[in-house]
Amino acid sequence: MQQETQTRNGAVKLNGHQVQLTNQSKIYWPEEKITKGELVDYYLSVADIMLPHLKNRPMSLHRFPNGIKGVSFYQKDLDVKNIPDWLKTVAIHASSTGKDVDYLLCNNEATLAYMANLGCIEVNPWLSRTTNLDNPDYIVLDLDPEDISFKHVIDTALCIRDILEEMDIGSYVKTSGSTGLHIYIPVACKYEYEVCRFFAQHVATEAHERMPDVTSITRAKAQRKHKVYIDYLQNSFGQTVAAPYSARPKPGATVSAPLLWKEVTGKLKISDYHIGNMHKRLDKVGDLWKEIHKQRNDLKAIIKNMDQN
Repeated sequence: MQQETQTRNGAVKLNGHQVQLTNQSKIYWPEEKITKGELVDYYLSVADIMLPHLKNRPMSLHRFPNGIKGVSFYQKDLDVKNIPDWLKTVAIHASSTGKDVDYLLCNNEATLAYMANLGCIEVNPWLSRTTNLDNPDYIVLDLDPEDISFKHVIDTALCIRDILEEMDIGSYVKTSGSTGLHIYIPVACKYEYEVCRFFAQHVATEAHERMPDVTSITRAKAQRKHKVYIDYLQNSFGQTVAAPYSARPKPGATVSAPLLWKEVTGKLKISDYHIGNMHKRLDKVGDLWKEIHKQRNDLKAIIKNMDQN
């Protein structure tokens, strides 16, 4: 793992490319007085661990040019004629507009620094890669509490883990870096998005049936107040989830931090994982998700049984 680089305004050479860094002293987190330069430093310090989780995944850029208190906007389509020629993009046809969208790919430190310099506080990759865009690497369940104690998020996550273990399905968990938890189920690109979403809905429904008083699978916010929303709809073509080790535009400069399941207890706090201490955690535990791409969960028999029922 790299140490902090103390970036400054001007060009920095990464992967043989000159990356222009601007306004590095601009405050991005006003209360904590954390600057844009410190965000760039953070991403460069975790790049070697983070980049394997981003490789060949289209990026949806969520830009905060004036920090977390300023106006933000999403950018998917890059103007390829006006970006550095060393940046790698992929053109993906958008059925809604009938046009191709040029998505950025982040496969090296230079691109990661470029994104951070654009004001991309968080890094939002697709669940699938350019090698097989229709088949995601994992299924995701996003646990999003709506005016309810984080304790219930933990209970819901443990319930979902139990359901998956009953099916002999392995899973990984991380903080969202915001208010909830993300559960990833590796499927090694074996199933299309529709199948993955069907399975995610099945697991979410089972968890809701076991915990009806504190969970919801209803998308409408007005109908899920004081509940933990189990979002399975992220499992769709083009949807994104904050990457492992992504910073979030939240107070405390929190990070979406991979966890061990044994860490998902009443002592867990989202605020304990932030850009100021993530390098110490990585030095201690390494990348807890290093093997996620090697795991092979076979859903075929389970889905067949679901269809029959």
